[in-house]
Amino acid sequence: MGITRKEVQKQFKIRGYTLKVEAFEEVLSFANRFQDAELEAIDVVLDELDNETLKSSILGKEPVQRVVSLLLAAESAAGDTVDSSVLGTAGSTLSFLDAFIIPKFRFDSVQKVYYEYTGRLPIHGEAPAKAAFYRDRFDLLFQRLSRHPHFSKPAFEIELSRFGSCEIVPIQNLSWQTGRRWIMGVISQLEDGHFYLEDLSASVEVDLSNAKITTGLFTENTIVVAEGERLPDGIFKVTTCGFPPIEDREASLSYISGLDFFGFGAWTKEEMTKLEIMEKKAVNDMFVILSDIWLDDDETVGKLAAVLDGYENVEVVPSLFVLMGNFCSRPCNLSFHSFSSLRCQFGKLGEMIANHSRLKEQSRFLFIPGPDDAGPSTCLPRCALPKYFSEEIQKHINNAVFLSNPCRIKFYSQEIVVFRQDLLYKMRRSCLLPPSTDETSDPFGHLVATLIHQSHLCPLPLSAQPIIWNYDHSLHLYPTPHTIILGDKCEQKVFNYGGVVCFNPGSFSNDSTFVAYHPCTREVELLAL
Repeated sequence: MGITRKEVQKQFKIRGYTLKVEAFEEVLSFANRFQDAELEAIDVVLDELDNETLKSSILGKEPVQRVVSLLLAAESAAGDTVDSSVLGTAGSTLSFLDAFIIPKFRFDSVQKVYYEYTGRLPIHGEAPAKAAFYRDRFDLLFQRLSRHPHFSKPAFEIELSRFGSCEIVPIQNLSWQTGRRWIMGVISQLEDGHFYLEDLSASVEVDLSNAKITTGLFTENTIVVAEGERLPDGIFKVTTCGFPPIEDREASLSYISGLDFFGFGAWTKEEMTKLEIMEKKAVNDMFVILSDIWLDDDETVGKLAAVLDGYENVEVVPSLFVLMGNFCSRPCNLSFHSFSSLRCQFGKLGEMIANHSRLKEQSRFLFIPGPDDAGPSTCLPRCALPKYFSEEIQKHINNAVFLSNPCRIKFYSQEIVVFRQDLLYKMRRSCLLPPSTDETSDPFGHLVATLIHQSHLCPLPLSAQPIIWNYDHSLHLYPTPHTIILGDKCEQKVFNYGGVVCFNPGSFSNDSTFVAYHPCTREVELLAL
């Protein structure tokens, strides 16, 4: 008997792919040519797909048909059955996802469940889209907070524990509820010099002058939980202020009931166990991450050549190189008139990589635009580098991937978010209160804590960093990923917080720093030339 559709789906799912209906027939037809070796044939298809430049892990007929045709041509030329050795060894099980195809979910506040939003998502959203993305952010944190034992309403009116009850009350209730209360809201400046907390019911002016705060960077647009009392003049005087507590990743996954928030397909417990075992065995896999690669700077290009030379000669070459912008020392804005020169420099980069035969054949190269790179706007998420530049690299190397900023990577069971933005400077500049030094005095630690507590990559006001309203969900960090790569021009750092590994490779052009990441152990090596 031939292989079943269920077995085919399982094999593709383990490697991070989802097959559309029309692609199934192509795979089944190819696999059934090899009696008693169907699974091996599918593995060969998957190995070749790993080497393809795919925009999504959801496979239609076209990419599968292209790979199958290549394999059949190889079989015909060899006059024998297809063998994986003909195609080269398979790389790591790596999948990539562009921000513009990440699924969007909305919270139903009545049924207390998430559902997938399947409507249109135009780039230029209408006015309701702006209100909707603020509501989605608030709902995400509120539903998470409502499950926390210290912020949930007691089931019975009995003696409370020594921790007491921190039940969140709607802001509109403050008009008739007196005494010390806990509220949750987004910090807004509705009037110049006057800050408010807003939730979905109302807003109240707050006095933060004597507030005791927790770790993090408190800026306008961040969502906070505040304890205090409303004074006779209507101002809510805050005594304690902090971010909503984080939730364990496993608890979040359990609550969303198998919904695919990350975008690579939902997994059963058995499949996840198998992936985790495979991940632990992948001890030779390594990612090399560099940020700020100025191709118009000869010194930077020389340093990059030295890095490539070094990894060309190691015993096992890196599985992936992540090359983040900016790719030019000057902003590529309306006053920039050297696009043709920059295009040539991308071509030279492609030639440089191609001259390293082992890296060209066995490594993959992911290119992510920086905040000052060429593109239609500075709004987040930013689309991938224009084809005008990327095609120059693809002339020389086939295993180059060009994705949006931010983007997502799946390595077996591990979820990785990559984001290139000079975020620390903007966040510190927008701070309303000096950061607390009780737990850490490291600015990067405060930044990481803020992002994880907010479950968002960029909780800045839109005036400081514009965001495409309909794609704000692509910046969400829920459930929390395993690893966050934050490309920033500030000092090279690594910080573990709430079970998340977060690191910044630093500026390669300015400081000659970069990072080697071992996904098997989640170990980060801070390196420099």
